Amino acid sequence: MKVLVTGADGFIGSHLTELLVAEGYDVRAMVLYNSFDTHGWLDHIDKAARRQLEVVAGDIRDPHFVRGAVSGCEAVMNLAALIAIPFSYVAPESYLQTNALGAINVAQAARDRGKTRIVHVSTSEVYGTAQFVPITEEHPLVAQSPYAATKIAADQLMLSYWRSFGTPVAVARPFNTYGPRQSTRAVIPTIITQMVAGNRRIELGAIHPTRDFNYVEDTARGMLAVLRSDAAIGEVINIGSAFEISVGDTAALIAEILGVEVEIEQKEQRKRPESSEVERLFAANEKARRVLGWSPQYGGREGFRRGLTETIAWFSDPENLARYRVGGYTL
Repeated sequence: MKVLVTGADGFIGSHLTELLVAEGYDVRAMVLYNSFDTHGWLDHIDKAARRQLEVVAGDIRDPHFVRGAVSGCEAVMNLAALIAIPFSYVAPESYLQTNALGAINVAQAARDRGKTRIVHVSTSEVYGTAQFVPITEEHPLVAQSPYAATKIAADQLMLSYWRSFGTPVAVARPFNTYGPRQSTRAVIPTIITQMVAGNRRIELGAIHPTRDFNYVEDTARGMLAVLRSDAAIGEVINIGSAFEISVGDTAALIAEILGVEVEIEQKEQRKRPESSEVERLFAANEKARRVLGWSPQYGGREGFRRGLTETIAWFSDPENLARYRVGGYTL
């Protein structure tokens, strides 16, 4: 099967691309065009895997480019998106264009081709603060940020193509993914980079919200399982660990693994507006287990600790750490 991965240059996209190559898929990796001819994290993956890729550079917002990228592919894994929540307060229209209109471009290109399958990647942010736990796929969708609103729109647009035209679409909805290569716009790399760099006063935003963190290998395996499942077509499926922990307790666990003592300083600049903060995320993953046969390999507190240990090891490599502006606020 020839598979197009949009957003292949990103954190999760690069891990998924590596997994698809390892599993024997013919992969076309779509990256965001830039004049430096850099391919994001794909420039740093295993060289043998890199040689097997067909890389195309363009923009998900351009329907003509997307149509050409989809051509000849039997499936599309759509990860191309703007994801930083704070920046969606600053530039909301760019999120609408990339996330929602980009989804239409992919859906229409797949429809035009015929039976090209789409795995559209959503986010747990579409649920907002949990109204009940664990959060099932039937939980109400509540946008607490412009980012979340555009992801809800993208999900619904994708599913509308399944209902309207029979385009085979499945929505994979991962909860908070972490691991090597992640940007410090996310909380776990923010914590790790500061501690690994020797800082003992750690700057964070709110530390009371809880999250369902998922190691990136589990997330990538979940997306692959969605691709392989005919029963997933027309469905939304959570990819989550079914383990809940607060940001503050996560920082304490990272400090424990590193064997250091730290003090956390909560900075107003790093906090979301009060009504925009998602206070609690805790996934139900029964549907993924039942429909996909998927379960997290890094589940529970012990699995989370193991994933953090692997992530810390990656960020502790001086070459990797040097790619980050440690301690700075990443919008």
